[in-house]
Amino acid sequence: MRAADRAALATAQGGWPFASLVLVALDHDASPLLLISDLSEHAKNIKAEPRVSLLFDGTRGLDDPLTGPRVTVLGEAWPVEEPQLKARFVSRHPSAELYAGFADFHLHRVSVARAHLVAGFGRIHWVEARELLVTADRGFAREESATLAAINADPKMVKAAMQALGLEGEGWRVTGIDPEGLDLRRAGSTARLSVPISNPGATAVGSALARAGLPKT
Repeated sequence: MRAADRAALATAQGGWPFASLVLVALDHDASPLLLISDLSEHAKNIKAEPRVSLLFDGTRGLDDPLTGPRVTVLGEAWPVEEPQLKARFVSRHPSAELYAGFADFHLHRVSVARAHLVAGFGRIHWVEARELLVTADRGFAREESATLAAINADPKMVKAAMQALGLEGEGWRVTGIDPEGLDLRRAGSTARLSVPISNPGATAVGSALARAGLPKT
Protein backbone atom coordinates (compact mmCIF):
# COMPACT_ATOMS: atom_id res chain seq x y z
CA MET A 1 0.00 0.00 0.00
CA ARG A 2 2.80 2.44 0.87
CA ALA A 3 4.49 1.75 -2.46
CA ALA A 4 1.36 2.26 -4.59
CA ASP A 5 0.50 5.67 -6.03
CA ARG A 6 -2.86 4.57 -7.49
CA ALA A 7 -5.67 2.17 -6.70
CA ALA A 8 -8.99 0.90 -8.02
CA LEU A 9 -11.81 2.48 -6.03
CA ALA A 10 -15.16 0.70 -5.76
CA THR A 11 -18.23 2.63 -4.66
CA ALA A 12 -21.96 1.88 -4.71
CA GLN A 13 -24.10 3.46 -7.43
CA GLY A 14 -27.78 2.63 -7.32
CA GLY A 15 -27.15 -0.92 -6.18
CA TRP A 16 -24.34 -1.48 -8.70
CA PRO A 17 -20.63 -1.67 -7.86
CA PHE A 18 -18.84 1.23 -9.58
CA ALA A 19 -15.05 0.93 -10.10
CA SER A 20 -12.73 3.77 -11.01
CA LEU A 21 -9.02 4.58 -11.03
CA VAL A 22 -7.84 7.05 -8.39
CA LEU A 23 -4.57 8.51 -7.24
CA VAL A 24 -3.87 7.59 -3.65
CA ALA A 25 -1.57 8.60 -0.83
CA LEU A 26 -1.47 7.22 2.69
CA ASP A 27 -1.75 9.06 5.97
CA HIS A 28 1.14 8.52 8.37
CA ASP A 29 -0.81 5.72 10.07
CA ALA A 30 -1.45 4.04 6.64
CA SER A 31 -5.07 5.21 6.19
CA PRO A 32 -5.69 5.89 2.46
CA LEU A 33 -6.12 9.48 1.28
CA LEU A 34 -8.06 10.49 -1.84
CA LEU A 35 -8.32 13.94 -3.42
CA ILE A 36 -11.48 13.83 -5.52
CA SER A 37 -13.87 16.24 -7.22
CA ASP A 38 -17.46 16.63 -6.11
CA LEU A 39 -18.35 16.39 -9.80
CA SER A 40 -16.97 12.86 -10.17
CA GLU A 41 -19.25 9.85 -10.09
CA HIS A 42 -17.35 8.22 -7.23
CA ALA A 43 -17.60 11.39 -5.10
CA LYS A 44 -21.37 11.47 -5.63
CA ASN A 45 -21.53 7.80 -4.69
CA ILE A 46 -19.47 8.34 -1.53
CA LYS A 47 -21.73 11.18 -0.42
CA ALA A 48 -24.69 8.81 -0.57
CA GLU A 49 -22.85 5.75 0.80
CA PRO A 50 -19.43 6.22 2.42
CA ARG A 51 -18.52 2.52 2.40
CA VAL A 52 -15.85 1.85 -0.21
CA SER A 53 -13.15 -0.60 -1.13
CA LEU A 54 -9.72 0.09 -2.61
CA LEU A 55 -7.66 -2.45 -4.52
CA PHE A 56 -3.89 -1.92 -4.28
CA ASP A 57 -2.15 -3.91 -7.00
CA GLY A 58 1.46 -5.00 -6.46
CA THR A 59 1.66 -7.36 -9.43
CA ARG A 60 3.16 -5.02 -12.04
CA GLY A 61 5.90 -6.61 -14.13
CA LEU A 62 5.15 -10.22 -13.19
CA ASP A 63 4.81 -12.86 -15.91
CA ASP A 64 1.82 -14.25 -14.02
CA PRO A 65 0.07 -11.45 -12.07
CA LEU A 66 -1.91 -13.98 -10.02
CA THR A 67 1.30 -14.99 -8.23
CA GLY A 68 1.84 -11.44 -7.01
CA PRO A 69 0.52 -9.46 -4.03
CA ARG A 70 -2.63 -7.35 -3.92
CA VAL A 71 -4.79 -6.12 -1.09
CA THR A 72 -8.39 -4.91 -0.98
CA VAL A 73 -9.05 -2.39 1.79
CA LEU A 74 -12.59 -1.97 3.14
CA GLY A 75 -13.57 1.20 4.94
CA GLU A 76 -15.57 4.42 4.95
CA ALA A 77 -14.43 7.53 3.07
CA TRP A 78 -15.06 10.85 4.79
CA PRO A 79 -14.01 14.38 3.78
CA VAL A 80 -11.33 15.94 5.98
CA GLU A 81 -10.14 19.53 6.21
CA GLU A 82 -6.50 19.04 7.20
CA PRO A 83 -4.05 21.19 5.21
CA GLN A 84 -1.11 19.05 6.33
CA LEU A 85 -2.67 15.92 4.86
CA LYS A 86 -3.53 17.73 1.62
CA ALA A 87 0.09 18.88 1.44
CA ARG A 88 1.18 15.27 1.91
CA PHE A 89 -1.07 14.17 -0.96
CA VAL A 90 0.21 16.91 -3.28
CA SER A 91 3.81 16.09 -2.40
CA ARG A 92 3.11 12.49 -3.41
CA HIS A 93 1.30 13.65 -6.59
CA PRO A 94 2.79 16.95 -7.83
CA SER A 95 0.29 17.07 -10.72
CA ALA A 96 -2.50 17.46 -8.15
CA GLU A 97 -1.20 20.93 -7.32
CA LEU A 98 -2.99 22.15 -10.47
CA TYR A 99 -6.43 21.40 -9.02
CA ALA A 100 -5.95 20.88 -5.26
CA GLY A 101 -7.18 24.40 -4.57
CA PHE A 102 -10.32 24.15 -6.71
CA ALA A 103 -13.54 24.57 -4.74
CA ASP A 104 -14.96 21.23 -5.90
CA PHE A 105 -11.94 19.14 -4.85
CA HIS A 106 -11.91 17.71 -1.35
CA LEU A 107 -9.54 15.40 0.49
CA HIS A 108 -11.11 12.18 1.77
CA ARG A 109 -9.61 9.87 4.38
CA VAL A 110 -10.63 6.22 4.38
CA SER A 111 -11.33 4.89 7.87
CA VAL A 112 -10.12 1.31 7.52
CA ALA A 113 -12.35 -1.53 8.76
CA ARG A 114 -10.34 -4.50 7.48
CA ALA A 115 -8.40 -5.69 4.46
CA HIS A 116 -8.18 -8.81 2.31
CA LEU A 117 -4.59 -9.71 1.38
CA VAL A 118 -3.71 -12.07 -1.45
CA ALA A 119 0.06 -12.63 -1.39
CA GLY A 120 0.00 -15.31 -4.12
CA PHE A 121 -1.58 -18.70 -4.74
CA GLY A 122 -2.90 -20.11 -1.47
CA ARG A 123 -1.58 -17.18 0.57
CA ILE A 124 -4.80 -15.38 1.43
CA HIS A 125 -5.59 -13.63 4.69
CA TRP A 126 -8.07 -11.22 6.22
CA VAL A 127 -6.24 -8.44 8.07
CA GLU A 128 -8.01 -6.41 10.74
CA ALA A 129 -7.52 -2.64 10.98
CA ARG A 130 -5.51 -2.94 14.20
CA GLU A 131 -3.03 -5.16 12.35
CA LEU A 132 -2.84 -2.96 9.28
CA LEU A 133 -2.57 0.53 10.73
CA VAL A 134 0.41 1.86 12.66
CA THR A 135 0.66 4.33 15.51
CA ALA A 136 1.99 7.63 14.20
CA ASP A 137 3.04 10.55 16.35
CA ARG A 138 1.27 13.74 15.20
CA GLY A 139 4.71 15.26 14.87
CA PHE A 140 4.95 13.52 11.51
CA ALA A 141 2.10 15.67 10.21
CA ARG A 142 3.35 18.89 11.85
CA GLU A 143 7.01 18.62 10.82
CA GLU A 144 6.92 16.67 7.57
CA SER A 145 6.99 19.63 5.16
CA ALA A 146 9.97 21.25 6.89
CA THR A 147 11.85 17.96 7.10
CA LEU A 148 11.24 17.19 3.43
CA ALA A 149 12.56 20.62 2.47
CA ALA A 150 15.72 19.99 4.52
CA ILE A 151 16.28 16.51 3.08
CA ASN A 152 15.72 17.53 -0.54
CA ALA A 153 18.06 20.50 -0.09
CA ASP A 154 20.83 18.08 0.93
CA PRO A 155 22.07 16.06 -2.08
CA LYS A 156 23.81 13.59 0.23
CA MET A 157 20.55 12.67 1.95
CA VAL A 158 18.70 12.12 -1.33
CA LYS A 159 21.65 10.17 -2.74
CA ALA A 160 21.72 7.93 0.34
CA ALA A 161 18.04 7.07 -0.11
CA MET A 162 18.62 6.39 -3.80
CA GLN A 163 21.59 4.13 -3.08
CA ALA A 164 19.55 2.15 -0.57
CA LEU A 165 17.05 1.40 -3.34
CA GLY A 166 19.52 1.05 -6.20
CA LEU A 167 18.04 4.06 -8.02
CA GLU A 168 19.94 5.97 -10.69
CA GLY A 169 19.51 9.21 -12.56
CA GLU A 170 18.77 12.80 -11.63
CA GLY A 171 15.61 14.39 -10.33
CA TRP A 172 14.63 12.02 -7.51
CA ARG A 173 13.01 13.70 -4.49
CA VAL A 174 11.78 12.44 -1.16
CA THR A 175 8.04 13.14 -1.10
CA GLY A 176 6.92 11.64 2.22
CA ILE A 177 8.08 10.37 5.59
CA ASP A 178 6.15 8.04 7.88
CA PRO A 179 6.94 5.60 10.71
CA GLU A 180 7.54 2.81 8.18
CA GLY A 181 9.85 4.55 5.70
CA LEU A 182 10.34 7.07 2.90
CA ASP A 183 8.57 7.76 -0.40
CA LEU A 184 10.52 9.00 -3.44
CA ARG A 185 9.43 10.24 -6.83
CA ARG A 186 10.93 11.30 -10.15
CA ALA A 187 8.43 12.39 -12.81
CA GLY A 188 6.09 9.39 -13.25
CA SER A 189 8.26 6.94 -11.29
CA THR A 190 7.88 6.25 -7.58
CA ALA A 191 9.94 4.25 -5.11
CA ARG A 192 9.55 3.14 -1.52
CA LEU A 193 12.28 2.64 1.11
CA SER A 194 10.86 0.57 3.98
CA VAL A 195 12.75 1.25 7.20
CA PRO A 196 11.50 2.24 10.68
CA ILE A 197 11.69 5.98 11.41
CA SER A 198 11.29 7.11 15.02
CA ASN A 199 10.30 10.72 14.27
CA PRO A 200 10.11 13.05 11.26
CA GLY A 201 13.32 14.96 11.98
CA ALA A 202 16.24 14.90 9.54
CA THR A 203 18.44 13.28 12.20
CA ALA A 204 16.02 10.38 12.56
CA VAL A 205 15.91 9.99 8.78
CA GLY A 206 19.72 9.86 8.70
CA SER A 207 19.65 7.15 11.35
CA ALA A 208 17.09 5.23 9.29
CA LEU A 209 19.38 5.38 6.27
CA ALA A 210 22.22 4.09 8.41
CA ARG A 211 20.03 1.14 9.41
CA ALA A 212 19.46 0.54 5.72
CA GLY A 213 23.18 -0.22 5.50
CA LEU A 214 24.53 3.18 4.49
CA PRO A 215 26.80 5.66 6.25
CA LYS A 216 24.88 8.15 8.37
CA THR A 217 24.68 11.48 6.51
